[in-house]
Amino acid sequence: MVRELAEFEKEPLSSVEATAEDFRRDCFGPNARAEVLLLEENGTLLGFALYYHNFSTWLGRAGIYLEDFFLRPPARGRGLGRMVMAGLAQIAQRRGCRRLELQVLDWNPARKFYEHIGMEHRDDWCSYRIAEEGLARLASEVDDGSWSERP
Repeated sequence: MVRELAEFEKEPLSSVEATAEDFRRDCFGPNARAEVLLLEENGTLLGFALYYHNFSTWLGRAGIYLEDFFLRPPARGRGLGRMVMAGLAQIAQRRGCRRLELQVLDWNPARKFYEHIGMEHRDDWCSYRIAEEGLARLASEVDDGSWSERP
């Protein structure tokens, strides 16, 4: 299904490196870094929502960041998207989170859905990313012993 998401987002399938084992370890294992809601109907996978906690320095509270939300075309228009977003809102509230955030490609028709359910479009923020070689290059600019992570 991740490949279907990549295809929908017009990404080359070669960009998908994640394996089932990666998801088992990092989304369902004892040291999960993210969580996944799976939508199934009669044993057929209809979609997924992958999310994790972020933190607001302004609010001093955690939030939920929705990294990816994908419904297969036959599942769209049936109220499942609203059900998932309402479920995530409940999870956020139970955990004391004050925000639910996501990014969406500017051409994605789901933008109307997100606005319809009450999400605010933010024109005043830009998205940045550094990965792979750039990340390694930047990390090499400081001595490994200069930084300590929490135990």
